[in-house]
Amino acid sequence: MQLAFRVLHVAESGYYAWRERPPSNRLVKRAWLTEAIVGIHTASRGTYGTRRVHAELGLGLRIHVSHGTVELLMQRAGLPGNRRPRAKHVTPSVADLVERNFTRHARDQLWVTDITEHPTFEGKVYCAVVLDTFSRRVVGWPIDASPTAALTTNALAIGNRSPRPGGTLIHSDHGVQFGSWAFTQRARASGLLPSMGSIEDCVDNAMMESFWARVQVELLNRRRWRTRLELSTALFEYLEIFHNRQRRHSALGMLSPVEYEQRTPPAA
Repeated sequence: MQLAFRVLHVAESGYYAWRERPPSNRLVKRAWLTEAIVGIHTASRGTYGTRRVHAELGLGLRIHVSHGTVELLMQRAGLPGNRRPRAKHVTPSVADLVERNFTRHARDQLWVTDITEHPTFEGKVYCAVVLDTFSRRVVGWPIDASPTAALTTNALAIGNRSPRPGGTLIHSDHGVQFGSWAFTQRARASGLLPSMGSIEDCVDNAMMESFWARVQVELLNRRRWRTRLELSTALFEYLEIFHNRQRRHSALGMLSPVEYEQRTPPAA
């Protein structure tokens, strides 16, 4: 030990003072935050990356911290997230036509969309959801065993809605599926106007991030799923029956999305 003191030019008294000093408030906060991050990552069955962990901290636990801090603490804790595959080629950019303003005063003005994934003993299940920001109603929800462009394209096969040609926005992140030619063409052919938020910024699609965080807590993480069919059936019941028709939403005056739409006539 004496040799180490001499080599490092450290006084023996200073070393023992440092060792006995209580941890600083910053270290305590970092340890507490790391524990919360580990809990979120574990609850997601290891599927959450930095973006969704950050969203769950802010939207689910009301813990406000920078995205960079979450990324740093996840790296130090050795917590990898399952990243969505990114395009290997350059895709045409789509403007952000929403700019974080998700408030709308009639249905079919702004739809938001995103993909989530969840494991079963047979393998992962992927679900794409299209959400009307006016009523929070799920208007499209295909389920598949792979996160292809067909998954997001099928989410736009919505027969019971009336997009306004060139007026209904469909907002997403920059996932390769949403930047694909098939999705963009299908959106425009359906009378939708594509919009994309900033890259790797969960706030630019915050309503969808909040929705998926709630689905994780209320359905996906409550049990372990044996088969893809079992989980797909549960997702159908949750999205179409519970969420759309039964779940009371605080932002809708404690009405369900279907009730809220029924009480609000379509805009002329």
